[in-house]
Amino acid sequence: MDDRLPSLRAAYAGRLLTDAADMAAYLTDWRGKWTGAALAVAQPDDAAGVAGVLRWCHAHRVPVVPQGGNTGLSGGATPDASGAALVLSLTRLNRIRHIDAVNNTMVVEAGVTLQQVQDAAREAGRLFPLSLAAQGSCTIGGNLATNAGGVQVLRYGNARDLCLGLEVATPQGALWNGLRGLRKDNTGYDLRDLYIGSEGTLGVITAAVLKLFPLPAGRAVAFIAVPSPEAAVDLLQLCQARLGASLTAFELMGANCIRLVEQHVPNTRMPLAEVAPWYVLMEVCDARDEAAAQAALEGVLEQALERELARDAALSASLAQLQSLWALREHISESQAAEGKTIKHDIALPISRIPAFVAQTDAAIQQSFPGVRLIVFGHLGDGNLHYNLSPAPGTRDAQAVADFVALEAPLNRLVHDAVVAHGGSISAEHGLGVLRRDESARYKSPVELQLMQAIKHALDPHGLMNPGKLLGPAAAAPVAPVPTFSED
Repeated sequence: MDDRLPSLRAAYAGRLLTDAADMAAYLTDWRGKWTGAALAVAQPDDAAGVAGVLRWCHAHRVPVVPQGGNTGLSGGATPDASGAALVLSLTRLNRIRHIDAVNNTMVVEAGVTLQQVQDAAREAGRLFPLSLAAQGSCTIGGNLATNAGGVQVLRYGNARDLCLGLEVATPQGALWNGLRGLRKDNTGYDLRDLYIGSEGTLGVITAAVLKLFPLPAGRAVAFIAVPSPEAAVDLLQLCQARLGASLTAFELMGANCIRLVEQHVPNTRMPLAEVAPWYVLMEVCDARDEAAAQAALEGVLEQALERELARDAALSASLAQLQSLWALREHISESQAAEGKTIKHDIALPISRIPAFVAQTDAAIQQSFPGVRLIVFGHLGDGNLHYNLSPAPGTRDAQAVADFVALEAPLNRLVHDAVVAHGGSISAEHGLGVLRRDESARYKSPVELQLMQAIKHALDPHGLMNPGKLLGPAAAAPVAPVPTFSED
């Protein structure tokens, strides 16, 4: 055992894991794509304990890898193979400190799972709208550190939009209390926004003030066959004009996605008789009752059918039917995984550019990489697509699978070049981590990178916080001065 660990054990209250078997679950990411090593795994009991761990790490120059539920998809919470870093697990910070139903806020610690937040809000007669597939195990600290999105961004925004204040432990071990439940606070730099989305590279989020909303009285869902992404975008515009804020979700799915769900999820029933090239799943919520939500949805779909933006539609008439229609969307990722190796892209585009991007990029892939299957779905309402690729159906031969995996770099380059050409981003809601770190640097301007590195160096001059993530190892070193400009 490292001779420094006894002094770490004395620095905070909580658990300290040093046995290889005990640490194993914290050293591999959720996808099994990255596995590292660690000096130890620290699990403090509270925010003061997190600060104590960071003071120790700062004094001993030990790198720190913050970790929430370990459900990330970009390797942002996995240590490298050196074994020099300490994994700082936040799972024991699992208390809901306060709910203010009048102010519509909730103060929660970073290790509370998203599902627990949703349930506590519902018990208080309120809604916390962030919704992700991993909500039973992902934590609020991780959601905020990656600025998570989900299916209701269209109505409620990303994690950043759902947070009013933070408590943060700095790399030096100080504790900043910014847990103010205010909608308006113009008193200087917005430190909250600096830490949200920073992937643990600037400090450790220990608690947050979250926004709550009234619970909708009625929900209705429609599963709609559409002829093209262009029609889906036109349908979205119609729905936004007719439904306004009551439109809470608008998801786009290619036909391949639904075929995979039918194949791999038992008891799946396709709700439409006609097979279409694309489908939309949309949800409407109403403050009055379910009948009002149903009526609003039926009214807009009638217009969509008249304008030939939709070919057919199935509407939910009960909670069971609503859940069944949502399951067609929610089971896409696991159904694709059941097919074997995948190449994933989590991208954002201006909604107006999505049809052109899909048409041009699909054609380019089919020309350069024939046989590759396109599994395209995502949150059309906020411009976020999961532009995924799988090998040809039935690919099981080891060499054929290896040949497909070898296409990852050129396919990434093709897709991401197209994304940037259409004014988009190569990471929408999964974060950069190590997966997209270097690719992101290739697309950012030197000025943008220098500004980001300057912030990193100012707050974490020794480069101890989540090293190698988001900005890469170069961010730990002193950076060149940010350029200044004179008027001509």
